[in-house]
Amino acid sequence: MTRRLFIFGLGYSGLEIAKLARAQGWDAAGTCTTAEKAERLRASGIEAHQFDGTAALPASALANASHVLCTIAPKETGDPALGACRALLERATWLGYLSTTGVYGDHGGGWVDEATPAKPGQARSIERLTAEQAWRDLAQQTGATLDILRLPGIYGPGRSAIDQVKAGTARRIDKPGQFFSRIHVEDIANATLVAMARAGGAALWNVADDLPAANSDVIAHAFELLGRPVPPAIPWEQAAPAMSPMARSFYMESRRVRNDRLKRDLGVVLRYPTYREGLKAIVDAAS
Repeated sequence: MTRRLFIFGLGYSGLEIAKLARAQGWDAAGTCTTAEKAERLRASGIEAHQFDGTAALPASALANASHVLCTIAPKETGDPALGACRALLERATWLGYLSTTGVYGDHGGGWVDEATPAKPGQARSIERLTAEQAWRDLAQQTGATLDILRLPGIYGPGRSAIDQVKAGTARRIDKPGQFFSRIHVEDIANATLVAMARAGGAALWNVADDLPAANSDVIAHAFELLGRPVPPAIPWEQAAPAMSPMARSFYMESRRVRNDRLKRDLGVVLRYPTYREGLKAIVDAAS
């Protein structure tokens, strides 16, 4: 079987993983939701299949895939990739799933690690935990290696505090005791490729950087890097009513995510160990 990686969901993280895999000599393919994006991806050298989460892909798409990764968010009915294509995944020797640290629920700013019991409070996190188990079930059935990567807030070029400041949408929201963990998209890709070299059993990894921080601190640093005056923070009580339900929901939980196992046991070295290095790289690349 060739070194072929198939990714369900060539979105922000999935596409970065595909690009790194190709740079390391892998044959990369995957899915997207529109015909236009599929055409663009094919033009860039990535085999792309349109997938709406209901109809199964052609068997040929996954026939030679030694490694299969899912980045697609689950629905109330379960994981779309497993629901539509489970029978096509049984030959893969490695399975990967990008989940969320939201499955830990609220810890009042306390630390969590992979041994912390999952107690999700948000509906989307409950669905993620259910999907994790479904992938475990498949791996146990087929004997494939499984790596579940739990991710906090994802940022990178085009999707960062720097971009928010430039767009005029950045707001420093002050909610005392509120912590967010985050991870640069390039570190997600690297951690995934490192995990793909692992063999045997199922493993769980928190893919987070070294410095959980308040939103107001990150936004302030972005203003400073761009040489702009840092605006005053807006009290949570004042900001919350104007926020969307989705944005508000992220502030309903607070936790700091440990990454010790990722670095110690998987040997991952973070390119951007804190938001400071990550945001500076984004600024430098644009200058």
